[in-house]
Amino acid sequence: MEEVFRALADPSRRALLDSLRMRDGQALSELEEALPGMTRFGVMKHLRVLAAAGLVTTHRDGRRKLHYLNPVPIRLIHDRWISRFAEPLVGRMADLKTRLEAP
Repeated sequence: MEEVFRALADPSRRALLDSLRMRDGQALSELEEALPGMTRFGVMKHLRVLAAAGLVTTHRDGRRKLHYLNPVPIRLIHDRWISRFAEPLVGRMADLKTRLEAP
């Protein structure tokens, strides 16, 4: 679980996960667009960290390697740290934060 927290701590890795959440099954060249100021090798390094934490899985499609979001580790963190009693309150707080930060 520590690997998951470490992987989620980096904003670049969260940007990659957000990109996969929006459209799953992307190739490296597509994921590079989520981090325009980063080199291809930098993106590959972040994908390796995400894969080691179990947050990203890959599948070969011919010559292409497609990356997919694996939400299970995030769900396990949710289940461990947010009790069923606190979930409604936390949900309302998250909704309020989203509304207040909206443009």
